[in-house]
Amino acid sequence: LLDRTIFVLGRAVAVAAPAGAILWIMANVTVGDATLLAHCSNFLDPFGHLLGMDGTILLAFILGWPANEIVVPIIIMAYMCSNSIMEFESLLELKTLLVDHGWTWLTAICTMLFCLMHWPCSTTCFNIKKESKSWKWTIISFLTPTLIGMACCFVVANISRIFVPGI
Repeated sequence: LLDRTIFVLGRAVAVAAPAGAILWIMANVTVGDATLLAHCSNFLDPFGHLLGMDGTILLAFILGWPANEIVVPIIIMAYMCSNSIMEFESLLELKTLLVDHGWTWLTAICTMLFCLMHWPCSTTCFNIKKESKSWKWTIISFLTPTLIGMACCFVVANISRIFVPGI
């Protein structure tokens, strides 16, 4: 138990530190009139729309691969165009931020669905590789929930748009 705990913690530190640095660079380096974070979000927007989300949400999931619990803070940071994570005084402030950036009930549902059904975090992937000694099972473990999550979001988003026009 101690061996596994130390391994997982060590791997989390080894992956989380570089991920934090990448996130900081993307939030602080500007190209033209926008940050790298904004450019990447804009690039992912069309694909995100197909899944009932937006490019910022998809980028947050990608950047959150080292630790899935940082996905929502990345979304908030990107929406606030801030280079650091801010604290809200109330949930109403969070609601206002999300609605101002186009969130609807469909965005919330698809974000929750994808959160439930997407790739495992990097530490889990490293553990799968270490224990199975197989890239095949690691890749299958990564792709299976991801493809299922994407398919579910796609179906929910597009069926919802058929029955509730204008979202």
